[in-house]
Formats: sequence, C-alpha cells, structure tokens
Amino acid sequence: MKLKFKKQQYQTNAVESVADCFAGQLKNTGIQYRIDPGRVEAGAPQQLGLIDDAGCKNPDIALSNTALLENIHTVQRRQNLPLSAALVSNKVSSVNLDVEMETGTGKTYCYIKTMFELNLRYGWSKFIVVVPSIAIREGVFKSLEITAEHFLEEYKKRARFFIYNSKQLHNLESFSSDAGINVMVINVQAFAARGAENRRIYEELDDFQSRRPIDVIKVNRPILILDEPQKMEGAQTLRSLEEFNAL
Repeated sequence: MKLKFKKQQYQTNAVESVADCFAGQLKNTGIQYRIDPGRVEAGAPQQLGLIDDAGCKNPDIALSNTALLENIHTVQRRQNLPLSAALVSNKVSSVNLDVEMETGTGKTYCYIKTMFELNLRYGWSKFIVVVPSIAIREGVFKSLEITAEHFLEEYKKRARFFIYNSKQLHNLESFSSDAGINVMVINVQAFAARGAENRRIYEELDDFQSRRPIDVIKVNRPILILDEPQKMEGAQTLRSLEEFNAL
C-alpha cells in the first residue's frame, strides 16, 4: 500500500515561517573538511577510504543578529505574534526558534519538510532530531520512511536517515561524509543517561578508531530539531545538548 500525501496550505505556511527566519542567507552546498581518521593500531587493517574521506558540514549562519531578528519579526507579524525583544541564545545554540503546533496538525511532517526546504534554500544538510523517548523515536523514523517518496517527488531528493546506535557507529561516518540531506534520530536517553551504554557517545572507543562519537558529530555543526522540548528541560539534558555544537 502506498500512502498519498496531500499538501495542506497551513503546513506549507509553517515550513516557510521557519525558513523565512534566515532570508538573505546565501546558499552554500556545504563546507568540506577532513574527517578525523582516528588512531589505527600498528598492523591492524585499515578501513578502505577512511583516511582520505572528506566530510561536508553545515556552513555557518552568515546573517548578523540584527538581520536575523528582523526576519523573525517579519514572521511574527505575519502570524500576529508578539515581537521578540532579542534573539533567544543559550549554551546549546546561539539561535533558538520555538515552533508551536496543535496536536494532530502534522508536526513531524512539517519539520521533515522544513529540512528539505532549508537544504533547498540555504544548502544546510546535517540535521539531528532529538526526541524524549524511544517510542517517539520509532514514530519519527517511521514518518521519515513513509514520507520519503512524497518528498522525493517534491524536492527531487532523498534524505538519508538513521537511528543513533552506539554499536553501529559506521552510520556516523556516512552522516559526516555524505553531501546530501542527512538526518540522525536520537532519544535523550542515548546521550543524557548515566548507564555505561549511554556514556559511549563521550568515550574514546577502540571499535571507532579511538575517537569519541560526539566529536565526529559536533564538527558537522548540525541543526538540532527538538521534538517536544518541554520534556527536555532537565539540567543534565541541557548540558549534554551543548556537546552537539549546534548551528
């Protein structure tokens, strides 16, 4: 069975509201860098292509804070919202946008489409969706699967997406090296809990060329999409989010 998605104008408006906050940002297809090859033990077989692999990270926001705030005011006026006095900045990110949608209006669809729109307009391609639970994580992954053909028709591109798993770190190599739209879905427990398995993201791992997974992630300057952020306000979670070096 193939699902058919119908374009809803209010969803298009929602996506444009986010994208318009960065109006004037020049499109850049990504800044290349050399992926950290890590340390390979003497005599150990090298992974083919790893040493010379080039990564492709999100280009920085080129707009001044004044220009960003003016863009946000334009969007807020259009939505009849109170005007923000200043950009919302914290240790997690220098630019924070709060997007509110009523339950059942297609929030997940909208933020997936927003990724495609930001890529189309500005070239940003590295996204991390942070969710508060495993159940929501699985739901987001399913949404990425069932909307893939729909967005391929609309944007002529496919997104590469995966669920972060500390035992499948080859996905981080692809996340870094692929120049297309890349989406990592991760639940808070995978980086903010105290269990040994959850701490692996911050540890130098023998099976990852003695690198820390978080270091491979953060150099990409990913855009973080926090799904239900009101459930992520704990001090430990906020400190952990700082590690992602979000754009």
